[in-house]
Amino acid sequence: MCLEFSKVNNIIKPFYDIYSFQIIPVLGQLLASDYNSYKYLVESIRMFPDQQKFAQMIRDAGFSDISYENLSLGICSIHTGVKNSF
Repeated sequence: MCLEFSKVNNIIKPFYDIYSFQIIPVLGQLLASDYNSYKYLVESIRMFPDQQKFAQMIRDAGFSDISYENLSLGICSIHTGVKNSF
């Protein structure tokens, strides 16, 4: 199992983008005096593969029974897979 931030492709995407790029870094500056780290966090989340591509990467690594469940309208996902060791 793997919990990762994911791609949001629904009605909340515009609001999530504003929150991610405009509010999270500012909160990072206000709370931790570190705007750039929180800006990088948001940018790195956007570079992570979408749910289908990540599922395929897991499959390509030799796992089976691959699935994922979107949480919070796709803001994050739990990916699951089984790898036999024989």
